[in-house]
Amino acid sequence: MKKLAVITGGTKGIGRATIEKFAKEGFDIITCARNQKDLEQLKKRINEAFPEIEIHTVQADLSKKKEVLKFAEMIKSFDRPVDLLLNNTGTFIPGSVHNEEDGNLEMMIETNLYSAYHLTRALISGMMERKSGHVFTSGSIAGIQAYANGGSYSISKFALLGFTKALREEMKPHGVRVTSILAGATYTPSWEGAGLPEERFMKASDIADAIYAAHALSPSTVVEEIILRPQLGDI
Repeated sequence: MKKLAVITGGTKGIGRATIEKFAKEGFDIITCARNQKDLEQLKKRINEAFPEIEIHTVQADLSKKKEVLKFAEMIKSFDRPVDLLLNNTGTFIPGSVHNEEDGNLEMMIETNLYSAYHLTRALISGMMERKSGHVFTSGSIAGIQAYANGGSYSISKFALLGFTKALREEMKPHGVRVTSILAGATYTPSWEGAGLPEERFMKASDIADAIYAAHALSPSTVVEEIILRPQLGDI
C-alpha cells in the first residue's frame, strides 16, 4: 500500500506544490480547500500527471471546527495510516493591532491556528499507536519576527509555532516527528499585484522540496524547524 499524505489548503501555493511533490514520490493524497472548482481542477491535474496515485478532495472551510472534524472523519473512513499531515490552511489580512478591522484576530486564529489544532488532535492518536508519522505546520517568518502591518497575522503565526513546539515535546516518546515550516515571502496568489518581480520571491516548489527532504530522513532524526527566506532577504 502506498503511503498517505494529508495536506490541507491544497489548491494553491505551497499546498499545491507539496501535493505535486509527494504525488511525484508515489504518495496517495487527501486534501481540502474551500473552492470546489479549484479542487476539481487540482484533481484533474494530479490524475493526468500521476495516474498511478490516488487523490481525494473535499470541500471544507477549516476555520470552522465542525468542518475540520467532518474532514477528519472522512480521512479515518479510508482506514489507512496517515504517514504525513501538513497543516497548511491559512489566511492573511494586513493590518496593525491598534487599528485593524474588528474580527481580524478571531478570523486568523480560527484559520491559522485552530484548524491545525483540531485536525492534528483528530488524527494524531493513530500515529501514536503506530509510533510512526510526521506532522508539519505551515508557519511563517512572521511567527518569529513581527513586522508593521502584520498585526493579527503575526499573532496567529506566533501561536501556531507555540502549538508546534508543544506538540513536538509531547510526541518525542511516541515516535511521531513534528516539524515547523517557517517560510518568508513565497510567490503565491496572495502576492499577485504586489508590484515586485517574481524572482524576488521564493518558489513554492522549493518549500515543497524542503518538506519532502525533512520527511525523507530516517525515523531517528527530526528537523524541528525549517527557516526559509528569499536570497535577498525578507520583503
